[in-house]
Amino acid sequence: MKISEIEWGVTLFIVGYHLALLIGLPFYFIYQSPPVGLYVVSAVLLYLTGLGITVGYHRLYAHPTYKTNKVIEAIILFFASMATQGSALKWAHDHRNHHAYVDTDKDPYSIKKGFLYAHILWLFQKLPPIDEKIVADLCRNKLVMFQHRFYVLLMIVTNTLVTLLIGYIFNDYLGALVLTWGVRLFFLHHFTWFINSLAHTWGSQSFSQEHSAVDNYCISLLTFGEGYHNYHHTYANDYRNGIKWYHFDPTKWIIWTLSRFKLATGLRRVNSFQIKERMVIERKNEIKQSWFGQKQRLFDRLEGFSQTLIDKIATMRQLTNEYNLFKQSREDKSQLKSLYLKIKSLRKSLRSDLKSWKKLSKKILRFDVDDGVAHEIELSFQKMAVHEKVGF
Repeated sequence: MKISEIEWGVTLFIVGYHLALLIGLPFYFIYQSPPVGLYVVSAVLLYLTGLGITVGYHRLYAHPTYKTNKVIEAIILFFASMATQGSALKWAHDHRNHHAYVDTDKDPYSIKKGFLYAHILWLFQKLPPIDEKIVADLCRNKLVMFQHRFYVLLMIVTNTLVTLLIGYIFNDYLGALVLTWGVRLFFLHHFTWFINSLAHTWGSQSFSQEHSAVDNYCISLLTFGEGYHNYHHTYANDYRNGIKWYHFDPTKWIIWTLSRFKLATGLRRVNSFQIKERMVIERKNEIKQSWFGQKQRLFDRLEGFSQTLIDKIATMRQLTNEYNLFKQSREDKSQLKSLYLKIKSLRKSLRSDLKSWKKLSKKILRFDVDDGVAHEIELSFQKMAVHEKVGF
């Protein structure tokens, strides 16, 4: 990186506060014993500012996956300004470019340039100015543009006010500065940067292998629910990252809770059948790649089995849509009952087939292919109650 390409303001700030913490923290803890409450408040503030980024910058602005009112927007922008990650406009602009050009030279924080580059070094480099065509919708948002124009001032004011307030409450202004600002900022920054580095390195790719993004439950614990990154890069317009109820995604939970109180509307989510279809296709491709050039007969059986599943999922989606239309019209109750029975029967069959598919695909991927394993897999195919045509 040439000296002329360095973003000096950002570089000096990030390097400066890291060095200050590295040198100053040992002396602080030697001579000071902050109250437990200060640690608790720092942790709460870490989450509030982190959620300001994920709920606001990411899922509201970078990907408009829901809508909210100006009061909620103002609260989000307050905590997001404290997060010290640039304005919402600049953050969303860079992130949209990341999705559009992922893993290429145009990706602002491409993992292909190295783990450290994707994690932090990209911040030290000057990026092209904001292209208003990429964020035209945000340029029409008065709150977003106000925050963008006065971002540095807002970042300083929000952090100063909160730090002084906490220092006053605990009668420990130095502790508030060190813990609720310095240490909190250190963890928040690195947790966010993990999404660009770890979430493109360590994990599984259940939804797409066309990009480097991965899903990892452990990363989601540190990134406020953003660790299901393979799903996110495949379906970026879903307000959820963790699609299962047990997936740790506090950002999703907050957006959903806001919707329950009519404070968020238009929540966008991908159809569950479309997700299942994609998972079947990706698992089939993964198996075919791992067995490339071997056991063509089993490939053909795999192709037919996965296509049957995809056909069943498509039929399920069609029947569900027909059922909802009949239900809304409140006419022809006999047809409605017939559709219900078909859906019930197909859902039971599909659930069983997907369970068998998951079990079989894991077995195929787990073992090297030899005659014994191939025979075992062939028997598994024969035992499955999956027919060549979808029927009832």
